[in-house]
Amino acid sequence: MNILINWIISALVVIASAYILPGVTVDNFFVAFITALVIGLINTFIRPAILLLTLPITILTLGLFSFVINALLILLASAIVPGFEVAGFWWALLFSLVLAVANHFVGTVMTRRYSY
Repeated sequence: MNILINWIISALVVIASAYILPGVTVDNFFVAFITALVIGLINTFIRPAILLLTLPITILTLGLFSFVINALLILLASAIVPGFEVAGFWWALLFSLVLAVANHFVGTVMTRRYSY
């Protein structure tokens, strides 16, 4: 149940981010659902391998290179999902930051709500 709720909330965040950020476009709500699913799958399967491979650079930059990796993975999702477009690297970086902050707040609320 929590996975479904997180998926729906991530889709809502994708729609809200596309509304707020002019460099991000989403055609409709179904595309937002697919985008949230693809970003989740990318973060589950591809991101850990890339983080492991780029660990020396990430350590050297004190973790700032992980932001670059996040933006590149958002651009990858943009290339995979038709109807979800990101104008460039900086918009992808900003989109990934908005998505990360929103998911953090949702995770905090979900943890507090179901911890009793």
